Amino acid sequence: MSVSPTSGSETGYAEVAPRQQELQAVLSEHDRAPYLFFDPRQGATTEARALLIFLHGSGERGTDLDLVRLHGLPRLLDAGLDVPFPVASPQCPTGTEWSQRLDVLEAFVEALLREHAVDPDRVYLSGMSMGGAGTWHLAVARPDRFAAIAPVCGYHTWPEGDPSPVAAIRHVPVWAFHGEEDEVVPADASRALIDTLEACGGNVRLTLYPGVGHDSWDRAYADPRLYAWLLAQRRRAHLAGPPGLMGPGA
Repeated sequence: MSVSPTSGSETGYAEVAPRQQELQAVLSEHDRAPYLFFDPRQGATTEARALLIFLHGSGERGTDLDLVRLHGLPRLLDAGLDVPFPVASPQCPTGTEWSQRLDVLEAFVEALLREHAVDPDRVYLSGMSMGGAGTWHLAVARPDRFAAIAPVCGYHTWPEGDPSPVAAIRHVPVWAFHGEEDEVVPADASRALIDTLEACGGNVRLTLYPGVGHDSWDRAYADPRLYAWLLAQRRRAHLAGPPGLMGPGA
């Protein structure tokens, strides 16, 4: 496990802002999945590209997509952060959590792959706080889908506080981020998940920010090393998983 205290990094900027779209979920005509879609190329393309799914925190829930722009990666993208691939940021309804909407998220991801030119072996997942929890839970629910995940100040809600279900993604590269002084979601929440993965041979990294509280997402998402690391990951490279892990369809 790599634990790297850091103060964050500056990135280059480009005059690109997210475009608002809405995607019809496949589960129900009444259950829609509104989302922001950032495309660094701002144009139609048939080339299959990487895609990052971003899950927001609890404060951005609702029916107004402008709320999703307030914090984390969408805010930085609106400010001109340059990332090398499209980013899709869905919105969670008020009164629920991402970890309770895994079926909708699974349908959302599959619909994105149909609607956009996406390389299915380069689909990445990240989120902050409630979205960090959603990142852990969705990855465990679909251990065959994502090339890598990057939860920020995340946690889990599995019964009895048992982090062992995370072993299902011991074949998926993980880079987690957390503020050491986080009083909303203590850093031990990330440590427990990372330690569990490390114990079963997972490919894991944990970056802890000294003196930083809950708002660790600006440092994490402003660091260009995160996007370079994501681009280096391919699902096909680890689909089989370590010895003894059942692959898709097993």
